Amino acid sequence: FTQIILLQMELITSTDVVRNLCKKMAPPLVTLLSAEPEIQYVALRNINLIVQKRPTILAHEIKVFFCKYNDPIYVKMEKLEIMIKLASDRNIDQVLLEFKEYATEVDVDFVRKAVRAIGRCAIKLERAAERCISVLLELIKIKVNYVVQEAIIVIKDIFRRYPNTYESIIATLCESLDTLDEPEAKASMIWIIGEYAERIDNADELLESFLDTFPEEPALVQLQLLTATVKLFLKKPTEGPQQMIQAVLNNATVETDNPDLRDRAYIYWRLLSTDPEAAKDVVLAEKPVISDDSNQLDSSLLDELLANISTLSSVYHKPPEAFVSRVKAAPRADDEEFADAGETGYSESPSQGVDGASPSSSTGTSSNVPVKQPAAAAAAVAAPIPDLLGDLMGLDNALVPVDEPTASSGPPLPVVLPSTTGQGLQISAQLVRRDGQIYYDISFENGTHGVLDGFMIQFNKNTFGLAAGGPLQVPPLQPGSSARTLLAMVFSQNVSPGAPNSLLQVAVKNNQQPVWYFSDKGLLHVFFGEDGKMERTSFLEAWKSLPDDNEFSKEYPNSVISSIDATVEHLAASNVFFIAKRKNANMDVLYLSAKVPRGIPFLIELTAAVGVPGAKCAVKTPNREFVPLFFEAMESLIN
Repeated sequence: FTQIILLQMELITSTDVVRNLCKKMAPPLVTLLSAEPEIQYVALRNINLIVQKRPTILAHEIKVFFCKYNDPIYVKMEKLEIMIKLASDRNIDQVLLEFKEYATEVDVDFVRKAVRAIGRCAIKLERAAERCISVLLELIKIKVNYVVQEAIIVIKDIFRRYPNTYESIIATLCESLDTLDEPEAKASMIWIIGEYAERIDNADELLESFLDTFPEEPALVQLQLLTATVKLFLKKPTEGPQQMIQAVLNNATVETDNPDLRDRAYIYWRLLSTDPEAAKDVVLAEKPVISDDSNQLDSSLLDELLANISTLSSVYHKPPEAFVSRVKAAPRADDEEFADAGETGYSESPSQGVDGASPSSSTGTSSNVPVKQPAAAAAAVAAPIPDLLGDLMGLDNALVPVDEPTASSGPPLPVVLPSTTGQGLQISAQLVRRDGQIYYDISFENGTHGVLDGFMIQFNKNTFGLAAGGPLQVPPLQPGSSARTLLAMVFSQNVSPGAPNSLLQVAVKNNQQPVWYFSDKGLLHVFFGEDGKMERTSFLEAWKSLPDDNEFSKEYPNSVISSIDATVEHLAASNVFFIAKRKNANMDVLYLSAKVPRGIPFLIELTAAVGVPGAKCAVKTPNREFVPLFFEAMESLIN
């Protein structure tokens, strides 16, 4: 019905008729938001498209998109997107109050999205920009690390949207300089300092604080620091900036192997040494003003998606041909590397092949909307979707070839690439920890009619920077045979930016087939180290030293603890160490500790009654961002 109305409205010339139709379409769409979360999600994905084309349909209904406390995260994320699109000068005060409240919640991904939403509203609504900035400054004063960093990122965009308008807040931003540890936030703050160096008295001191760690910084920060230092030198050509620019140019040209950084440094060096005025014209040129990006879809694509409203296409926000194909990709005949992966076959599973198709794709959580995949699509190989793993060839963990196999045994592994997707090849895998070493336990089953050999593997950037520590040791697989091996993993520099998540994106290839991409999940307890045990006095002191805001709790209503001793022994096997226990009425209260890489401790209080369903876990940690992953890991350990 909605699809028919939207199509016919394109042919109606009377504005009164269109206005009346818009009014009549609102109630049915709003009604869908009182259904089950899965139905809500599908409805919200469709509404997202509708309001981009016809925002007046729901312009007066923005309150129905306010997030409820018990909404699943994937529903909340979609509601946020629609609220941004419906925000106007008339309702912005209500919207900002909601966003401000969301920015104080526990879910880190949702908080980040809420802070970004405030910035997007400022960019979209010029008359409301000052109110948006006031809210961002209030959030910065809360001093929650990831909120502060996200606020700085969006304020940088606001400065680009309204140059020379809100620079009075720079002093407040500079107060948070020492707390920045995320690449995008650092780069944004450095951009602000460089862009307004002439208005910041100690700009040289602020930039100099980053120079000591220049070689270790990510490329994003290095590039921004290089440009900001050149801007400072051009605006303040005094002795301090001169020494700084010499040090930065030397680091960027001699001490780095990043070609982008090195080339930019050489260009700046040549400009500064030959014609400083030309350098000013290039580096200090007026920047184009950025625009509102809340309507991200191209108009022609939007029309195509609206023509496919209430189908999978409108849920994925992709045209049908992007994820359904009846043409089977031919196996690769050559042995080129992954650089031309955009020309090979891909997994047909919508959860892997289509951006935004699954609610969990942007949150890192395990919530999923049960959208059924057509049988024909499941067996086919999708049309090429370029760059599925992002900067696959930009990783340090280079593709490694076959070596002699390392035997592995144990319980069956979860399937990560079914044979229907892998053209007869089935891959099962799981991260495991043995004797203090993390391994990727991986199994290959050859269901094809030919031999498969030349297996290689590569891991995308991830939260802990996991990478292959050696060659993938798989022998040639005869038809109908299987092989299982342990691949030692190491911690590298391939750390993904943003909030921690358990996603592990993997690419596997062999000599006979195209590259296969799949996503796996590494639960946090695999990373719990053997050094996580604490003495009782140290545990108590650490617990008292952490503020109450750093304490979180979660209930597991279906968990049953049959024996305290068995539970303690089971947890210790995963490096969750027993500290003490006490009785509280008929409940047993266990105190435990664990630690993950980067030295992040978890102080745990586990409460349960033996033999009775239901357990409660409370945790204190200095790093809130890992809390969702911690609760997910504990659920798997005590169930």
